[in-house]
Amino acid sequence: MTETTSGRGRRGAAVLGPGGVGGLVGALLARSGVDVTFLAGEATAAALAEHGVHVRSRQVGEVHVPARAATRLDGPVDVVLVAVKQTALDEALDRVPPEVLGDGVVVPFLNGLDHLDVLRARYGAERVLPATIRVESTRVAPGEIEHTSAFTDVDLAPGGVPPERVEAVRALLDGAGISTTVHPDETALMWAKLGFLAPFALLTTTHRAPIGEVRTTHRAELEALVREVAAVAAASGAPSDPARTLAFYDRFAPEAKSSMLRDAEAGRPLEVDAIGGAIVRAADRAGVDAPLTRALVAGLGG
Repeated sequence: MTETTSGRGRRGAAVLGPGGVGGLVGALLARSGVDVTFLAGEATAAALAEHGVHVRSRQVGEVHVPARAATRLDGPVDVVLVAVKQTALDEALDRVPPEVLGDGVVVPFLNGLDHLDVLRARYGAERVLPATIRVESTRVAPGEIEHTSAFTDVDLAPGGVPPERVEAVRALLDGAGISTTVHPDETALMWAKLGFLAPFALLTTTHRAPIGEVRTTHRAELEALVREVAAVAAASGAPSDPARTLAFYDRFAPEAKSSMLRDAEAGRPLEVDAIGGAIVRAADRAGVDAPLTRALVAGLGG
């Protein structure tokens, strides 16, 4: 049976979207003693309430925690971790009414850039803490999480959030075994993730191939796209090194797939607009050409 979140006299954390990322982070927080509420649709919330969240992790081993689950936040929490896909964001936010959240901080683990404006318009800049997460984790069934990376790393940038609230979130995550670092520059932080993710996602999905095939068979296209995205990032105030990005790809296991490719293979909606579209819009704002990105986005239906 699912629960509401009101009437407990406790704050704690809420996880909006208990999938691969949200389920993992929520379980780690709960294991550390944080009062966690998982917010999801009725069927998922019911499954979590009945069976809890079970994580099989390369990093921390087996974790199984009971789950308090609800379809809508109806009591204040200290932090809401947003871990839905960009394609599901608008509908998911109905589960977290601004008037119920109170002064809680919203920490989004989404791809792209544009979600920050959406969240700030809804909750206020002082309550939205820009963040990125580096992890490989997949939901194989409701409440069943496969964490295949030996790391779970979060980066935060203060944005408009007061320093003491930023530190409280950092300490909360760090205390759960999630390595968390605060960076001074929001633009640099967000582009560091997007500049790395976009070529990987767009090309593996376009060619329906893992990174090993992309970096060999489609090497010239990969190099051109990395340079193009780096130019857009630099024009947006976040210089990057294309050679460093390519070196990262070259160290990937050849069978590695982007989450966008996995979504395509499973017939799920693709975050083409959140990832590739964000670069096209940034290029337009900066007056920079991005023909390759634009063509890839169009080819994927973005």
